Formats: sequence, C-alpha cells, structure tokens
Amino acid sequence: MLWALRDGPLRPAELRRRLGGISTKVLTETVRRLEFNGLVGRRDCGRTAKVEYSLTDLGATLLAPIEAFGEWAFRHGDDVMAAQDEATRLRDLA
Repeated sequence: MLWALRDGPLRPAELRRRLGGISTKVLTETVRRLEFNGLVGRRDCGRTAKVEYSLTDLGATLLAPIEAFGEWAFRHGDDVMAAQDEATRLRDLA
C-alpha cells in the first residue's frame, strides 16, 4: 500500500484499483493501521464523504527500503524458488 501511494494522494477506489484484489474491508483495516502508525495520512475532501490517503513524511522514508527489497526479489527470485523446490523434494522423499 505504501508503494501504491508513492506518487501522491489517492482516493480509496483509486487505491483499490492500484492494489488489485483487495476488499474494501481489508483496505480500510490496513489504512487505519498505517494511519495509527504514522505512515499514512487521511484528508477529508470537502463537504462530501470523500477522503484521500497519502504517505506521511515518515511513510515516505520506507520507499527506499521497499524498492531495495523489490530489486533483491527480482534478482534472487529464481534462487528462492529453487530452494523451495529442493525443500519440497526432500520433504516428499522422507
């Protein structure tokens, strides 16, 4: 969710589309938890019941580690899959 908010504020429907496959309930729970931890801010958009979410300064500090982890996963994903396959093979032999 933090990565999805990296380019700026999003309304809940836009955030759900970016994330894909997340229910409204899980989105709400996750945003509330991130807001509680000071990573995401919520802003009311005028008189209507519309809101938008954005990263706080603290939340933005997590973007570099998230990107680094993504790069690591891209580089080493095949090795992880091979290790899982080997562990499964050994388990099935036992």
